Amino acid sequence: MPNPIQLAHSPDADDIFMYYAIKFGWVDTKGLTFENIGLDIETLNVEALKGTYDVSAISFGMYPLIKDDYALLRTAVSFGEGYGPKLIKRKGEKLKRRFKVALSGRYTTNAMLFRLYYPEARPVYMDFLEIEQAVVNGDVDAGVLIHESILDFDESLEVEKEIWDIWVELAGEGLPLPLGGMAIRRSLPLNRAIDIENILIDGVKVANARKEELCTKLENEKLVRISDAMLTKYLDMYASEESVELSPLQLKALDKLYEIGFEHGMWECPIKTEDYLIPKEYSNLRSK
Repeated sequence: MPNPIQLAHSPDADDIFMYYAIKFGWVDTKGLTFENIGLDIETLNVEALKGTYDVSAISFGMYPLIKDDYALLRTAVSFGEGYGPKLIKRKGEKLKRRFKVALSGRYTTNAMLFRLYYPEARPVYMDFLEIEQAVVNGDVDAGVLIHESILDFDESLEVEKEIWDIWVELAGEGLPLPLGGMAIRRSLPLNRAIDIENILIDGVKVANARKEELCTKLENEKLVRISDAMLTKYLDMYASEESVELSPLQLKALDKLYEIGFEHGMWECPIKTEDYLIPKEYSNLRSK
C-alpha cells in the first residue's frame, strides 16, 4: 500500500466541511489513504513555499510563487460573491494614511489586495483569531477579518472597507473574488495526482449532498468553531456547489488576479490558470 497522502488544510469550517467526508469514509478513495493535517492558512502558505505537503490548501494570491513545484487543483475552492474579508476599525475613528493594520499573513490573497490598495499602510501579521481584539485594544488602527470572524465582531468596531470592493475596483464588475484553493505536489506521479483530484472532487460533492448530516457530525465532534445558523450561513458563502470544481467564470477571475499581480511586479511572468491545472486529457488517454 502506498504511503498516506498528506492532505493539509486549515481548521476553518469550510475546509473541515470539504475534506471530512473523506475522513469519515463517505468517499471511495481508490485504495489511497489520507493523513489530515490542520494548520492555519498562512502556515500552510509558508509550508507550501518549502514544498512540505503532498496536497495543501493555499491562498490563491501566493500560487505564482510555488507554480513550479505545485499544480493547482480544480476543487475545494473558495470565492467571494459580493462578500469577503473586511477591513475593520474602531467606530468613529479616521484612519491616517500610514495606519497600522493587522493582517492574517503576508501571503494571503486578502493581504495582496490590501497592500495594492493601501500601499502606505503599515502591516503587522498575526493569527487571524487575534486581529479583532488587537483592534479593540488599540494595538493596531485597523485589521482585516477573515473566515468566520467576518460574521460577528465586537460592537465597538465598524467596517472601513470591504476587500470585495477593492477587488471590484481592481478587477472590474462581474468576477467572483478568488480567495483560496488546493495545490498538489508536481513530484507525485500524474496518474496518482489525477486520482487524488477526483477523490477530492467526490468529497466536496458528497459533503454538499449530505450537508445537514455532515454539519451535525462536525458540531457533535466539536470539529468546528461555529455552529447552528452561523455555520450554515458561513458554509453557504464559502463551501457550496460553487466549491466542487472550478467554473469558467472562476478561472477568468483567477486569470485577472494573476494579471493584476504581474502588472504590479509581484511575480516575474504572466500566468494563465489553465496552464497550471492537472491535464485532464491524460485521463482520457488512459481510458481508451
